Amino acid sequence: MLRIGFYKMVLEKLLNLGRKIIPRPIFTFFQPVYHSLLSFWAVFWYRWPAKKLKVIGVTGTNGKSSVVFLISQILEQAGYSVAAISSIEFKIKNKVWANDLKMTMPGRLQLQRFLHQAVKAGCQYAVLEITSEGIKQHRHRFIGFDSAVLTNITPEHLESHGGFEAYKKAKAKLFQAVKPQGEMIINLDDPQADYFLQFPANHKWTYTIDNQEKDLRSIKALSFKTSSTGISFKIKQTQFNLNLLGKFNGYNALAAITLVLTQDIPLVKIKSALEQVEGIPGRLEIVLKKPLVMVDYAHTPDALENVYQTVKELSAGQIIGILGAAGGGRDKRKRAQLGQLAEQYLDQVIITNEDPYDEDPQAIINQVAQGLEKKKPIKILDRRKAINFALKKAQADDLVIITGKGCEPWMCLADDKKIPWDDRAVVREEATKARC
Repeated sequence: MLRIGFYKMVLEKLLNLGRKIIPRPIFTFFQPVYHSLLSFWAVFWYRWPAKKLKVIGVTGTNGKSSVVFLISQILEQAGYSVAAISSIEFKIKNKVWANDLKMTMPGRLQLQRFLHQAVKAGCQYAVLEITSEGIKQHRHRFIGFDSAVLTNITPEHLESHGGFEAYKKAKAKLFQAVKPQGEMIINLDDPQADYFLQFPANHKWTYTIDNQEKDLRSIKALSFKTSSTGISFKIKQTQFNLNLLGKFNGYNALAAITLVLTQDIPLVKIKSALEQVEGIPGRLEIVLKKPLVMVDYAHTPDALENVYQTVKELSAGQIIGILGAAGGGRDKRKRAQLGQLAEQYLDQVIITNEDPYDEDPQAIINQVAQGLEKKKPIKILDRRKAINFALKKAQADDLVIITGKGCEPWMCLADDKKIPWDDRAVVREEATKARC
């Protein structure tokens, strides 16, 4: 362990030195070589652990963590030993710990070490959340995926990738990494479905709510309904009544169901496992009930609109929303869009700090606020004060929705500084103060 850590440190120092002395175009050209070599070194050091596991990769813009969580729950209920990585947590069998890296997909060495530990623990499956940034840095290389799942594709990380087509192609590399005898599972209702279905695989499955099944390997949710208590639908003759909110969670559940059907798990066992899930951490998670206070990770326009549409069905009173946007140059174009959606769906809009990184947090808040034309947003730089303000403002029948961070354990500031943070804990603390 010490030796691999030393080699990693040396490689990183050389990379940082290269950034300073090598012209940027040349450095950018050779950087993928560094990432690929480090990926190969990691799998070689840990003796190709993925070969001893069934590896499932889940990618897309939204819903990845939820699908990883649901797949893991079903596999475990079916009697398998499972390891999983998502932006929410790490899991090896019964050992679960929070993902506090502020990075969904670990670096190459960490990822291979995790898979090695999963093999040592006797796991049969590894379910991995795969990000476009991780793919860009070749963290998925040399794994060999048995299955790949697509949730959806909407514009995200466009500055980093250089446009939507490049972002989509990065996601597609996961499907190109599926073994020849493997499976791919595609959301048929996503506009980009046909693009991903073109890649070769032994078995291609699709899932849908709104379209007709494409072939015998399509899973359609029949009689799909949402309510204030959950979602319900039928697959063939099996009725599902899930404690998950919103149509988007219907898609997440369908992605998980389709994947585990490829593993020959009967629908009756899938139903039993999913109906035991009471919720997903940080995803439309209820923190308080009077007033109803919920937190969600949504930070893209598509995800935010899904959340707002769902909470509109739940509130008997006004909807008070707290939102922000990440800094560090991340998708600046979407900030005003987030403001527009808040104005469209919320009765009161509070814009606050999220993860500013090296940007001026007040400038980010102002950019989000530019999306509002008719409603005047309340700008509160301190996120704790923003939550406190919303709790004091809310009446018993109102709903407070806090988006952007979900169950993330950190807030990221300039100079790589991170401070401990959890929206859920802050809500509880501020609610306790208000009662005193």
